[in-house]
Amino acid sequence: MFRKVKAYFSLSSTMRRLIWEAYLLLGWARIQKARPFAKIAPRLGTAMVETPVTGLSRNQVIEIRNISKAVMLASKYTLWESQCLVMAIAAMNMLERRNIASTLYMGTARNKQGQLMAHAWLRSGKLIVTGADTMDQYTVVGVFGKQCPEKGSGEIVYDS
Repeated sequence: MFRKVKAYFSLSSTMRRLIWEAYLLLGWARIQKARPFAKIAPRLGTAMVETPVTGLSRNQVIEIRNISKAVMLASKYTLWESQCLVMAIAAMNMLERRNIASTLYMGTARNKQGQLMAHAWLRSGKLIVTGADTMDQYTVVGVFGKQCPEKGSGEIVYDS
């Protein structure tokens, strides 16, 4: 326990603030996940639209990586379930607050027993923000792109 507290205080003040922001947004995302999906889907972005893979500044890349770390760290200590979809929604909200576009992907797959599994991950630019560990095992069934205000063009639209 003491080691974890010491590790926390060895982080920069910026990272500590990001962890607290992530913790709060993970809680909000968990509350949202409890609602019917049709109610939360409009807040996830534009359905079947991906944001651009290019166009991030060096500062945005640093910000995205820090947000990714903060969400991963905070999710380990929540008192509620903070798995892939909750993490992706929280990270998307953090990026939106900084006017950084992102795309949330939802995928499905079958396990060895034939049971349906689901996974969600978040991408911003070329960076996978959350859910990278197993995303390659899933077939994309849903995409939600959230543009930042000053970059409304250049999106990739899927035909349904």
